[in-house]
Amino acid sequence: MSRLSKQLKSYGQQFASVVRNEYRAIFTDDGALLILVFALIIYATVYSLAYGSQVLRNVPIGVVDECRTPTSRSLIDTFDAGPNTYVAYEPTDMAEAERMFYDRDIYGIVYIPDDYEKRLYGGEQAVVAIYCDASYFLMYRQVFQELVTSIGATGAMVEFQRLIAKGANIPQAQATTQPVIYQSHNLFNPYLGYGTFVMPAVILLIIQQTLLIGIGMIGGTWREHGLYHRLCPAGRRRMSTLPIVVGRSLVYASIYAVTCTYILGLHYRLFHYPMKGDTGVLLLFMAVYLAACITLSIAVSTLFRKRENSLLLLLWTSIPLLMLSGVSFPREGIPDWLFSLGQIVPSSHGVNGFIRIQSMGASLSEVFDEIKALCILTVVYGGLACIGTHQVISRELNQRTGAN
Repeated sequence: MSRLSKQLKSYGQQFASVVRNEYRAIFTDDGALLILVFALIIYATVYSLAYGSQVLRNVPIGVVDECRTPTSRSLIDTFDAGPNTYVAYEPTDMAEAERMFYDRDIYGIVYIPDDYEKRLYGGEQAVVAIYCDASYFLMYRQVFQELVTSIGATGAMVEFQRLIAKGANIPQAQATTQPVIYQSHNLFNPYLGYGTFVMPAVILLIIQQTLLIGIGMIGGTWREHGLYHRLCPAGRRRMSTLPIVVGRSLVYASIYAVTCTYILGLHYRLFHYPMKGDTGVLLLFMAVYLAACITLSIAVSTLFRKRENSLLLLLWTSIPLLMLSGVSFPREGIPDWLFSLGQIVPSSHGVNGFIRIQSMGASLSEVFDEIKALCILTVVYGGLACIGTHQVISRELNQRTGAN
C-alpha cells in the first residue's frame, strides 16, 4: 500500500471516529440536544404564532367631540369604518381623554373643536387635532394612517359637495377634489404582514445563534474535562485537524439539513410565508450559509474553557446581530464602520440573500455577491477552526505527557 493510500485511510478512520464521537456528544447531552436539534423548531413556531395575525387591527382610540353636530358625528363614523381603528371611548373633555391615554385604554386621541362645522361649511380651514402614541411604532402607524386617511376623505367629500353646489358637474368636481389617482402595489409582502417581514431574518439568525451556542457548549465541556485529545488518533504524533473540522461540520450540517427542511418546507406553508425562490438556488444558498455558520461556531468553541461560557458570551449578541443584518433598521442608516463590522458574521450576508431568494424570487446571479462572501467566510473560519482545534489538542496532549 502506498504512502498516500495509508494517509487517506488514516484520515478516513479519523473522520469516521470524529463523526461517531460528535453524534454521541450531541445526543447524550440534554442541553446541546435542546439547542442544536429542537431550538430552531421551537423558536420558529413560537415567533410565528406570536406574529400569526400578521397585521395589527382594531386599535382603540378616543374622540373628544366639542362640536356635537351631525357633521362631526359623520367624521367619527369614518374612524370606525376602517379595519385599523375603532372608537372605543368618547370622553367629555381632553382631561378625561388624557387619563385614558396614559392608562393605555386608548392609543390615540382625536379632538374635534366646537367650530368644526362652522369653519368647514363657511369656506374656512377646519382644524382637527390628532394625538398618537409613538412609543409603539406599529400602534402609531395604524392609528395615524387610519385617522389621516379618514380626515382626508372627509375633506375631499366636503369640497366635492361644495363644487356641486356651485354648479360644477360630477367629473369636474371629482377631478378638482382628487386630481391624481394612485394605484398601490405592495410587492413581496402584499398584506403588509409583520410576520412575513421579520420571520425570514429571525429564522436565519436563530440558525446561526443556536449553532454558536450549541457547539460552544460542547467545546466548553470538552475543554473543561480535557476531552479534545480524543479527536486525535492514538499513537499519532503528527495530526491533521482538517478531518476533525470537516467531520464535525458534516455532523451539524446533517442535523440542520433536517430541521431546515422542516422550517423552509412545512413550517413556511403552515404560516403562509412567501416561497418565491427556486428550490435549487435556495438549497445552494442554505448549504453555503450553514457552512459559514458551522465553521464560525467551531472556531469560536475552541476559545471556551467552560460549558457556561458559550451561553454567557453569545446570548447577548442576538439583538445586535439582528440590527446589523439591516432588518430592524435600514442599512443606509447604520454607521459605515458598524455596517463593515457586521460583514464578518454570516447572518449579515445570509439574511439579505435569503430574503431576496425566498421573498423576492431572486436568481442565483442576483445573490452571487452574498454567496461569494459566505464562501470567503467559510474558508477563513474553517482555517481558524483548524488552528484553534490543533492548539487545544496539542495543549491537552502536552499536559497529559507532562503529567505522566
